[in-house]
Formats: sequence, C-alpha cells, structure tokens
Amino acid sequence: MTGSANLRVDRVITRGGFTLDGQTFMVDNNVWLIGDDHEVLVVDAAHDPSVIAAAVGGRTVTGIVATHGHNDHINAAAELADLVRAPIALHPADLELWRMVYPHRAPDRELADNQILTLPGGGVLQVLHTPGHSPGGICLYGQLQNSPVLFSGDTLFRGGPGATGRSFSDFPTILASIRSRLLTLPAATIVHTGHGDDTTIGEEALDADEWARRGH
Repeated sequence: MTGSANLRVDRVITRGGFTLDGQTFMVDNNVWLIGDDHEVLVVDAAHDPSVIAAAVGGRTVTGIVATHGHNDHINAAAELADLVRAPIALHPADLELWRMVYPHRAPDRELADNQILTLPGGGVLQVLHTPGHSPGGICLYGQLQNSPVLFSGDTLFRGGPGATGRSFSDFPTILASIRSRLLTLPAATIVHTGHGDDTTIGEEALDADEWARRGH
C-alpha cells in the first residue's frame, strides 16, 4: 500500500450530543482531515459543520467518510456536504442508524470491505469492515508520511474496544473484528480514534486477552 510524504493529518475536535436508546451524552469527537494543501478527505463530520469547513479552508473536499452511523459521527455530514459540495460515504449496514438522523436523505456512496479510497498525491486508504460497535462500523488503514496509520472510529480506542451494550452493538463481534482485522496490522500502526487520544496497535494488543476476560 503506497503513501505520500506530502499528506498530513489534521484533527478537529467538536462537541455535541450522542443520542441512542433514549439517552443523550455530551461527547468530544475527533474529526480527521487527511490531505495536502489542495485537497482533503474528511472522516467523521461531527456536530459543527462550520468549524470543520473552517479547518478545510479553501481546499477541495474529495469526500466525507463516516466510520459508522451513530449520530455524533454524522450529524454535521449533510450540512458540510452541501457547504463543500462533497459526497458522503457510509457502510450500508448502518443505514438504519443513518435514517435516525437523516430520514429523507441517503448517503451518496456505499463503503465496502477492502475498498480502496484514493487520497491526494497518490496515497490510498483501505476500508476495513469492523462491525461490533455498530453493524456497519469501518476503519481506514494506509501509509501516511511513510508510517502505517489507522483511523479507527469507535471500533478501537486507547484502552480497548469501543462501547457495546446498546442497540445495534455486540461485544463478541467487536472483539472478533479487532482481533482479525486490526491486531494483525503492524504493531507500529498509529491509531487515530473517534474520541480521545491516539494509540498504537502494539499498545492495544498487549491487553487484548484482558478485554475478553472482563467483557470490556
């Protein structure tokens, strides 16, 4: 998998409500901008389209990718898409979650397992379908600035798997996804998460057996 030394990753933190099963929690979300001085891909357009658009600046947005369909990862997507004239992509298994936020608007594109997304300057990201936190949860893996990088959404955090126990989620499924799709990546892979701080695949692999024992 090739990468481009000219690509950079910018993090924008937005704050708003995560709502599911009749409960709402205030959360800080990481919005990731991957690109160069001319073009950029947006990952997880959360909460505030104006803040994300300001971070994009005058660059062309090639696409808006949702790692999953929870409202806090897509609730700025439609307005941002209209502002920057970019398509929104989501895995179809999360359409039911999507429709809770956008009952009258469909995503523009479907994401598929092992799909390759093209980045500015010749870089690419591979879509990894990692269900468990939600049925259509995905991660994005590639080489950026000559280092392996994973955008993990809410599948994997610093400290373990994403939350389960709510509707559309399943702990054995997310554990299997992480073991089979993520922990097989190079240990040095930098993990850019949907919430909170970065980690690495190597750091998280050390505790994988403990997650299973405690039913994290």
